[in-house]
Amino acid sequence: MSNDKGRFESVYSKRVRAGKRRTYFFDVRKTRGDDFYLTLTESTRRFDGDGYERHKIFLYKEDFNRFLASLEEAINHVKTDLMPDYDYDEFTRRQEEYEAKLASGEITRGGDKEGEDKTEGKKSEGGDDEEIEEEDMTW
Repeated sequence: MSNDKGRFESVYSKRVRAGKRRTYFFDVRKTRGDDFYLTLTESTRRFDGDGYERHKIFLYKEDFNRFLASLEEAINHVKTDLMPDYDYDEFTRRQEEYEAKLASGEITRGGDKEGEDKTEGKKSEGGDDEEIEEEDMTW
């Protein structure tokens, strides 16, 4: 067998950033038998800054409906029964504001104000050698 054992073709991918350290990936993959399944991956930057931890769930088509129904039920339980007064749209608004500031040039990746010399994927100037990664977001 080839070195690609266990690797299947990705036909769709969606990334959801969730703060400065966590990102979720939703990947639809195609098997050799022309079937499809979903991988859900949580990627979290380690506290020591040395790489990422990844956790995966493989979801197969026969489980899609039950999984989705149970996920929605659990989320709705939290929203309506446990925390009905919480503003669940707060983070959506903050993300939209962040993206608008990025688009306008008001900030660069990493959430820094214009003029602080930090840019996406590059070392900052001014004595701070922290590398700015695309996943860094200001919440």
